[in-house]
Amino acid sequence: MKKAWKRIIIIVIILIIVFGAYAGYVFTSYYRLPDKLTLEVIRNGENSYFDEDEVFSTKRPYFIMTYNIGFGAYRPDYSFFMDGGKSSWGKDEESVTAAVCGAGEIINNVNPDFVLLQEVDTDGTRSYHINELELLNQFVKGYYYDFAQNYDSPFLFFPPWEPHGANQAGIVTYSRAEITDTMRRSLPISESFSKLVDLDRCYSISRIPLEEGKMLCLYNMHMSAYGSSDEIREGQLAMLYEDMTADYKEGNYVICGGDFNHNLKTDDREDAPEWAYPFPRESLPEGFRMAIDEANEDDIVHNSCRNANEPYNEATTYTVTLDGFIVSDNVTVNYYSNMDWGYAFSDHDPVIMQFMLD
Repeated sequence: MKKAWKRIIIIVIILIIVFGAYAGYVFTSYYRLPDKLTLEVIRNGENSYFDEDEVFSTKRPYFIMTYNIGFGAYRPDYSFFMDGGKSSWGKDEESVTAAVCGAGEIINNVNPDFVLLQEVDTDGTRSYHINELELLNQFVKGYYYDFAQNYDSPFLFFPPWEPHGANQAGIVTYSRAEITDTMRRSLPISESFSKLVDLDRCYSISRIPLEEGKMLCLYNMHMSAYGSSDEIREGQLAMLYEDMTADYKEGNYVICGGDFNHNLKTDDREDAPEWAYPFPRESLPEGFRMAIDEANEDDIVHNSCRNANEPYNEATTYTVTLDGFIVSDNVTVNYYSNMDWGYAFSDHDPVIMQFMLD
């Protein structure tokens, strides 16, 4: 009996040492990028829609798209462990590649003037270390773009049946017109253990000069989803609003798009899960509005996001609109649509808007 107890004690001590060493690795590896970083602007190809010497104009309409591509994992048969599903990685390398290429083809076919993307992996266990930005650039040609990292995790050993691993990801803004000024803002996140899930949440600002000497300011936003409190959500929006208001007061035009992780519709469904918080329209600063409120009802019947607690089932899967745009009062919304691709390449579908600058 004494020998058996000794073995048990030794095993327990070894496990404590192993888990302690791993916890030390995770917490010492954790970091956040500095706030107010300038992002590099790259031109992908020479066939830009605009002439080399043409300045962006207020005299014509433009299209902008926002699309959370879900790191290429969320095919219709996919469920995610943090939503109550099974998987942590994409099905396989071929599936992830096909999903990212599918998203790229959608952008290529729609041919918008501006594109805001979220959950683009550059090196991840969950996405088989495919550089999805490089893959997208094979489709989204003739654009200027900037990339802002908002996720860089140490190797995470959960769930135990398929460890999420180490992953780097970010948000990408593409523009047919030249981006001349950029900034990455680090959003407030939880300081508790849940920060290991939220990591380096941020938004980016991409400014494009206009012929009148003003700027079109594109904000690419991906708000916190897991483990965020009311205080964190309010803090993230407060920071966003402060920057947007400063740009607007300078006479610039402001469009903020992305994944807000809030229900952007005004409906209040009884079957809504706890995480589908209504977007607090009352918090919008003076001079701004939700673009979806000007859409025709028929154009937003389809919701932009599905719950990933199960493979997609049109009859049973909960859907909600998390993606869209906030615009300043000097931006006119001509057309707005939640595009219906049946969640073929992500748990999100793209949202498109046509706008003019007043």
